Amino acid sequence: MKLDFLPKAIIFDVDETLVYYEDYNHREWFEKWVLPELKRRGMELDYKLYSKTARLELPRSYVKKLGIDPVEMWKVIDSVNLRFRRAMVLKGRVKRFQDVDAMEEIRILTPKLLTVTNASEECSRFVLNLFDLEKYFDLIVGKDYSNIDGVKPNPYLIEKALKAIGVSPRVALLVGDSINDVKGGRRAGVRVVNLQRFGRVEGADFYARTLWEIVEALEDVAYGEATDSGL
Repeated sequence: MKLDFLPKAIIFDVDETLVYYEDYNHREWFEKWVLPELKRRGMELDYKLYSKTARLELPRSYVKKLGIDPVEMWKVIDSVNLRFRRAMVLKGRVKRFQDVDAMEEIRILTPKLLTVTNASEECSRFVLNLFDLEKYFDLIVGKDYSNIDGVKPNPYLIEKALKAIGVSPRVALLVGDSINDVKGGRRAGVRVVNLQRFGRVEGADFYARTLWEIVEALEDVAYGEATDSGL
């Protein structure tokens, strides 16, 4: 991986980028954990429709057609998701990727680090704190209930985060594993590193197999700028 600029801010995805959930099955999670709680609250929603709204093949507000308040629905889902994560910790199934140690070097080399995730802020803080990673970040941005359709690949959360720290998209970099990260970053005008946790996602500006490759790329640019300035 080779960068052509030194970013003033790097945005990280969290789930499947910094941490992962061993033996996680999305449908099983929905049917075992989420569905019973939705039904208890009078919300009838099958997995097929849920997954389409989760992936934004349909807007998350679409469930209004079923008489469901989408904000209330996602608050329920996020509270269940937090309980799920806590349960997975007890089973030893929440893991950090081994190369996450590189975050210490990335923090030294980059003025601002932040996370933007489609999960709730509470869920993201929980797993970051679990592995003592929150200390690296200046800002943690999760789902915004005032704009539930604003999750990645929509650029809304990325733009919101950059505005909060006063950094232009032109000098920012986004690191993520998924197509939603790639599309969201590009739509926000941010250059994107596809961290290939589960294979290559086309459309990114840069590709890395590990976070240490990002460290090397940052060091190369920083060293080059120092040499050019005569330091």
